Amino acid sequence: SPDGAAPERAPRIYTRTGDSGFSSTFTGERRPKGDRIFEALGATDELSSAIGLAGEFSSEKGHTFVDQLHKVQCMLQDVGSNLATPLSSAREAHRKRTSFSEKPILELEQWIDNYSEQLPPLRAFILPSGGRSSAALHFSRAVCRRAERCVVPLVQAGEADPNVAKYLNRLSDYLFVLARYAAMKEGKEEKIYIKPEP
Repeated sequence: SPDGAAPERAPRIYTRTGDSGFSSTFTGERRPKGDRIFEALGATDELSSAIGLAGEFSSEKGHTFVDQLHKVQCMLQDVGSNLATPLSSAREAHRKRTSFSEKPILELEQWIDNYSEQLPPLRAFILPSGGRSSAALHFSRAVCRRAERCVVPLVQAGEADPNVAKYLNRLSDYLFVLARYAAMKEGKEEKIYIKPEP
């Protein structure tokens, strides 16, 4: 550098701490990477990535709900914080910092009601379709269901806040309704299930 000081080095992305197949929770516990906490964290991370992709497609079409999707991704970071703080080893300071309230669940319900009121009634099974925005939202919904299946056992074991599972449950409903809404706004046809001829 010009003043003769040693240049600052950028921090490395890799730490090598997980090379032995273990990773750390927020509480400092070392657990195997196959632990159900890390399964749930991975599914939640994948869900955020899927929503990010759906948001990009939706943004290209000018959908106004893209800000909601960004807010959901931020909430999923909080979901991850709660999951990474197993209640069996969490101190009170950990619990306060990573608690998950009911408020975001109620917000999702308001969004669901708002979009549902604008949609035609559902009279058949809908296949993931309806344009890129809609199909990506349907894909996000399926990933959300998997994340929920990973989280429920943690809640049942007393390791995660029940509101986290409720949030994911409501989020999958929101993504389904939003997929239908996106298809409607784009004038795209929703493909329905047709029973094959025997």
